[in-house]
Amino acid sequence: MIALGTLNTLTVKKQVKFGFYLDGLSWGEILLPNNVAPAGLEIDQQLEVFLYLDSEDQLIATTEKPAIMVGKVAMLPVVAVTKVGAFLNWGLKKDLLVPFSEQQIPLKEGQKYLVYCYVDVSNRIVASTKLDRHLHKTEPRYNIGDKVNIIISEQTDIGYKVVVEQCHWGVLYKNEVFKPLRRGDELTAYIVKVRDDGKIDLRLTATTYKQALELTTKILTKLEQNGGKLTLTDKSSPELIYQAFGVSKKAYKQAIGALYKDKKIVILDAGIMLVGS
Repeated sequence: MIALGTLNTLTVKKQVKFGFYLDGLSWGEILLPNNVAPAGLEIDQQLEVFLYLDSEDQLIATTEKPAIMVGKVAMLPVVAVTKVGAFLNWGLKKDLLVPFSEQQIPLKEGQKYLVYCYVDVSNRIVASTKLDRHLHKTEPRYNIGDKVNIIISEQTDIGYKVVVEQCHWGVLYKNEVFKPLRRGDELTAYIVKVRDDGKIDLRLTATTYKQALELTTKILTKLEQNGGKLTLTDKSSPELIYQAFGVSKKAYKQAIGALYKDKKIVILDAGIMLVGS
């Protein structure tokens, strides 16, 4: 099925002086201009192309890959603000429109914004900064521990609001964050829990039995190298913990808790100590 604003695999139907016509099935013939056609393109060859409307609102194909596609979220710069809305640079000759009705706040030229791309009722490819209108429309179906892609949306009192797999809202709690994050950053995260309201709790590191065992071994080795003592406790900053062991504060707390239960360490206000040191 052919779709506007996405990648489609179409067959070359014929060549003309200014390009190639692709078989758009019920959509008719779709022009692929010479300047975006690959060298050696032949009749009946199949080609992956992006479909959009040109400056005359004519359906056109390109082999160029835009920075965002329909149904996706991305951080894009505003290149112009006009009487019809703001225009974003998405990597194609024709800029991407954000109508005034789809602007959470008035967009400013030269600034970057996190936007969602969709096809409106007029069959135009447009973008929106009102992500709540377009995300979380389907039930999140994830399992604990699933690896997912996230995009940072905004910082909150409890951590960061993030877009999960381009379609759901999630929360990355600040005690799980051990490095600076900015809006638009794309990261890998892991599912901790899908709450009753559908929101998703995440962490930046995977926690498995093997990894937990490796971390406790690293802590014991570091203790032995430092005369049986370490100044890192469960109250140390996430940055210091990550610098020392490359893990989140939560993972570190779980590891020293396990070592304490196994009576391998004692936990003091000033740090942790090997039993018998």
